[in-house]
Amino acid sequence: MRAMVLHAVREPLRLEERPEPQPGPGQIRVRVEACAVCRTDLHVVDGDLPNPKLPIVPGHEIVGIVEATGPGVMTPVRGTRVGIPWLGHTCGQCPYCRSMRENLCDAPLFTGYTRDGGFASHVVADAAFAFPLPGHDDPVATAPLMCAGLIGWRSLKIAGEGRRIGLYGFGAAAHILAQVCRWQGREVYAFTRGGDRPAQEMALALGAAWAGGSEEMPPEPLDAAIIFAPVGALVPKALAAVAKGGRVVCGGIHMSPIPEFSYDLLWEERQLVSVANLTRQDASEFLGIAVEAGVRTTTTTYPLEEANRALDDLRAGRFQGAAVLVP
Repeated sequence: MRAMVLHAVREPLRLEERPEPQPGPGQIRVRVEACAVCRTDLHVVDGDLPNPKLPIVPGHEIVGIVEATGPGVMTPVRGTRVGIPWLGHTCGQCPYCRSMRENLCDAPLFTGYTRDGGFASHVVADAAFAFPLPGHDDPVATAPLMCAGLIGWRSLKIAGEGRRIGLYGFGAAAHILAQVCRWQGREVYAFTRGGDRPAQEMALALGAAWAGGSEEMPPEPLDAAIIFAPVGALVPKALAAVAKGGRVVCGGIHMSPIPEFSYDLLWEERQLVSVANLTRQDASEFLGIAVEAGVRTTTTTYPLEEANRALDDLRAGRFQGAAVLVP
């Protein structure tokens, strides 16, 4: 098998030839068809997230075909197309797992961070955390759903039932979530880096009611806002944009420091919350909804060997939507 491997943070990935991994009890081996490139991969490579298991193969938005199954695996069977997400294993025993909050598990494994991921031709995963993909026939189009889509969906659930939803940072997650919001009959207000006309035009083309810079105020107070950009300075701006009782959801795994802000931005029962990881229930809900809503992802493909270029292009904002590696 081929894999792009991170040996030290802030260094380029290296292409390596490795023996094909063998699935253990409860595991499957998947031939990777596509793996999207997530901003979390950047946080791993750039050292923003502490203590990755080095050397590590990044990548956690994986779509592929089950090639082999380990002892005890009844499903998925060989030949099934599956998706593999960020959360790759939970203990099943801690208070969070026992209370249906496995996203907060005390002893998790994360794909592409603490276990090898999908920047490779093959990957091993827990069968229980590999999702069948009925209705999702295009691996490249489906790959971004496995994190950008799932985290967006969890963020929207936590944001509540409000009609006017602000999305700060209009990239892979927001361009998926905007389509879900419109399907639900909500109004989308898209906030981009100032002057990013392509992102604003994309948001409007996807049905956003308004698109502007992150420094701007929306034309109407928002019921909720979701921040996907890893920029702490957006927190007080989003709080200022939501109406009384509104909620601001931080949807990323990493964010720069949040600046000091006046208490009156939080007063009147505004709420500031974060989203961590995902649950298998989130995946079950969202993957069906994505088919019903007719979600279409915008992707730019790269050969596996050009993973470093894909990461650089993501870092610099050189494409719209999501980058996807194709082995």
